Amino acid sequence: MANPLRRFVDKVNGYPPWLSSRLITWVFRSKVKLTGTVGIEILGTDGKRVTFRQKNRKKVQNHIGSVHAAGMALLAESATGFIVGINLPGDKLPLMKTMKLDYVKRATGDMQAEAWLTDEQIAQMQTSDKGEVEVQVKVTDSAGVEPVICSMIWAWIPHQKKAD
Repeated sequence: MANPLRRFVDKVNGYPPWLSSRLITWVFRSKVKLTGTVGIEILGTDGKRVTFRQKNRKKVQNHIGSVHAAGMALLAESATGFIVGINLPGDKLPLMKTMKLDYVKRATGDMQAEAWLTDEQIAQMQTSDKGEVEVQVKVTDSAGVEPVICSMIWAWIPHQKKAD
């Protein structure tokens, strides 16, 4: 079954990058409300890889002035969930199964998360009714430091339509 979010992403990727990233961000924020509240942005995607950004704004800071640990977790979870979501068939429901985060360094400035899937993972998602994948994600700060090491496992199941 066709995935409407993937069709949208493929279509707007033909627009200038500044416009496509704004449109994809707007749609994502409308579906995942918390990402709009904290101001997460999607910088770009090619369908196999995506880059998200969280600016270090006052409302997302911790007591030492950097992006809060929960904000970093949301950034990684959102990036991995997005790349899984656009690669699943439209009749499958993505579900976060495991999220492991090790905070190893102090973060400075804005945060960026890049998440990606392999061709094999995408093929598995397209052909298996249920399953799970560990989605690779790298979270870095404005200095290029990787303050948190993340492991994200996403599962999927058939989407159950609600009975009227």
